[in-house]
Amino acid sequence: MNRAPDSSGSTPAARPESGIQVIDRMVKLLEVIAHHDAPVSLKILSVESGLHASTAFRILSAMLQHEFVDRDANGHYRLGGKLLYLGGRIRAGIDLQREALPVMEWLRDRVGETVHLSVREGFEIIYIERVASHHTIRAEQVIGSRAHLHVTAVGKMILGDRGRDFCHRYAAQTGLPTYTDNTITDAWQMIREVEHDLENGYALDNEEAELGVGCIGCLVRDTTGVAIAGLSVSAPIERRNLDWVNLVRKAASTLSRRLGYRDDPA
Repeated sequence: MNRAPDSSGSTPAARPESGIQVIDRMVKLLEVIAHHDAPVSLKILSVESGLHASTAFRILSAMLQHEFVDRDANGHYRLGGKLLYLGGRIRAGIDLQREALPVMEWLRDRVGETVHLSVREGFEIIYIERVASHHTIRAEQVIGSRAHLHVTAVGKMILGDRGRDFCHRYAAQTGLPTYTDNTITDAWQMIREVEHDLENGYALDNEEAELGVGCIGCLVRDTTGVAIAGLSVSAPIERRNLDWVNLVRKAASTLSRRLGYRDDPA
């Protein structure tokens, strides 16, 4: 559509972009660059962001000046060092337990049982946080207590995530100690189970660490995708309900996102 002439008889210049619009476009360009493994040309950035090439170039030039993007020898764009610095500052400022507590409380309130947060140290997991069930009779671990990986739900997920070489080394060096009659003590049986668990996205502890106690566990990942912790629900075995699996998955996914993990980078 043709613009009506102003009082001087000339066509007015296009209005400057608003600050918010520029930020929206900048974010879109960064997301397109992040989606590609290799540096991206201006042409591709323009097409995939939906921005005119001149607009994209202007915004990229400003980001280049502030080190939010870099250009390689071919003139293609990649994420800049300033983002790495800022991301590191965010990661350093994140307190795992602080971020986990509201998620753990949400999960506890829906299943009615104790929720634990644990991390790996060597061949063991350490329980670092707990939100207790309101039941008089409940299953819970002492904060700071440890258990071998193969006897816990979260530990099994960690074994599956670490891969077969780690599993073989774990079995050889620990000897797969027996905690109860239900503990897995055969290396290949353990490997088959943890690989199956990883594929399913959750693992069970079927009275393998302590008789009378059953658990459901899932992994928690950080912004790099590394499994840094696990969430689990612990309950007397007669009360444990496999209908809780999706709730545990949802809680672990929520906490992972709070820590910066994105499983849908597109």
